[in-house]
Amino acid sequence: MTITALYLFPLYWMYITAFKGGTEIFLSPPTFWPSDPQWNVLRVLETTNVGRYIWNSLLVASGTTVVVILFGTGCAYALARLHGRLVEVSLFAILMMQALPSSLMVTPIFVAFSQFGLLATPRLAVILAQAAKVLPLYIVLCRASFVQVPRELEEASLVDGNSRVGAFFLIALPLARNGILISSVLVFLQSFGEYVYARSLIAQEPLQTATVGLQGFMGPNASDWTGVMAYSALYVTPVLIVFIFLQKRIVSGLTAGALK
Repeated sequence: MTITALYLFPLYWMYITAFKGGTEIFLSPPTFWPSDPQWNVLRVLETTNVGRYIWNSLLVASGTTVVVILFGTGCAYALARLHGRLVEVSLFAILMMQALPSSLMVTPIFVAFSQFGLLATPRLAVILAQAAKVLPLYIVLCRASFVQVPRELEEASLVDGNSRVGAFFLIALPLARNGILISSVLVFLQSFGEYVYARSLIAQEPLQTATVGLQGFMGPNASDWTGVMAYSALYVTPVLIVFIFLQKRIVSGLTAGALK
């Protein structure tokens, strides 16, 4: 319980600071409840395009998730059913791709996308770049779910006249749906908070994501910290709602491949 409270304290502090005045947030000792609540959230909604920014983040996260599901599910299934040194090398390469930071890859991606003309559709460019970043994570997580699907069920389906593709869609995919769902949620949440690619590949302000929009509160000489916290509260709340409703499935999906 104490560890949980310590872990959630920054979240609590963000929400109460969103309702504090500009001077109260610098008081020492600090106040753990606003003495004179301020409606900074309404001010942020009125003076910024936070709604548009969050919508752009939702579009990028949703598009990334769809691309990753389409390209990663079949790859995860193949790696779960094949064995050998080539598969081990492939898994190692996938994990190494996951270790590459976005800041390292953004320059070559920018140059390549510029040559292919993808920067004319910047949101699509961010979706493709982010999909390449999170695809290894999705494949590794989904592979653990497919490994748990008994081969005997697919073999029985083949005996009954199904093709290998039919066995995949009728047997393996439904039985691994929980792991696919949780992997998709994790990909969505990670893409919803993407910053590096959005900052580098999107030049138009109306198309920027919520993480980039947060910079509007930071100035060279002073920063609007109450605005930062109010904006962050608006941005984080949808993610928390998704996590609260799916927390049991997320935990079960992450541990699905741990035990046989």
